[in-house]
Amino acid sequence: MCGLIKRMNSDELDAMIEELLAGRKYRNLNLPVETVRDLLAQELPRHRSSKDALKSVRQKLHNIVATYLGDPDYAAAASQFEEAFASGDAEQVKTVCRQILAVHASTRERLPVLEDFYARLWEVTGTPCSILDLACGLHPFGFPWMGLPDSTRYYAYDIHQPRVALINRYFTLQGLEPLAYCQDIKVSPPQTEADVAFFFKEAHRFEQRQHGCNRAFWQALKVKWLLVSLPTESLTKRHSLEEGHRRLVYNNLEGLGWEVREETFEGEIVFCVKREP
Repeated sequence: MCGLIKRMNSDELDAMIEELLAGRKYRNLNLPVETVRDLLAQELPRHRSSKDALKSVRQKLHNIVATYLGDPDYAAAASQFEEAFASGDAEQVKTVCRQILAVHASTRERLPVLEDFYARLWEVTGTPCSILDLACGLHPFGFPWMGLPDSTRYYAYDIHQPRVALINRYFTLQGLEPLAYCQDIKVSPPQTEADVAFFFKEAHRFEQRQHGCNRAFWQALKVKWLLVSLPTESLTKRHSLEEGHRRLVYNNLEGLGWEVREETFEGEIVFCVKREP
C-alpha cells in the first residue's frame, strides 16, 4: 500500500475506525471493525488527505448498510414473534414475517411472488438441506414460504447486529438452529459447505464497494448452487437495470465453466449457478 495508509501507524488507523463507527448512523449497529478496516485499506491509498478518504468511506458505508432501504423496530418485532409463536397459529407467524419483509425495499418487492418463488428455485437446485444466506438482510423471514423442514441448516450472514439478533430469535422460535452471524462476508467469505447459497440483490452493491470483487468471492464459497439475484429495474421503476445486471453476472463468471440457468420473476432475475464445492 502507498500514500496515506503507508504513513499511518496502527493507533492512527484505529482512531479513524473508532471515529467512523461512533457516527450517529452507525453507533448502534455494532458493525464489524473488519468492514471499516477493509474500506480504509481501499480508500486511503486513493486520497491525499484523511478527510477525503473518510468522506469516501462514509459514502461506501452508507451503501453497504443501506438503512435507507428500510429497517423494522427490532425490539417490537421480537415481541411480535414471541406473541405469534405463543399462539400456536402458523398464520399469525407468517403475518409477522410478511410485515417485516415489507419494511425493506429488496424483500418488499418480492412479496407478490412469495407463494411460488422458492418452489421454482428448488425445481432447479433440488430441495436443499443446508443454506447460506449471504448479506441476508431481512430475507430469512421468508422461511415460512420456502417449504423446508426445521431440520434445515440455515446459515445467515449480515453486518447489522440488531438484525442478526432478531433472526436468531426467530430461528430459535421456529425450531431452527440459531445460525445467524454478524460477519463481513467480503472480508471473510463463509467456508461452511452447503447445498445452496442465496446472494440476493447484493452483487451490484458489492461492485460499488470494490469493482470486480464478486468473482473472487463466488469462487471462495463451498456450495453446490449459488443463486445470485438482481433487480431488473431501479427503485423508482423508471430505469431498466436488466441488461447491465445480466452483464455483471456473466462477466464475473467468464471462463469458470459454471452452468447458469435464469429464473425471471416480477422485478428480479435469479441466476442459478451450478458449481460444486
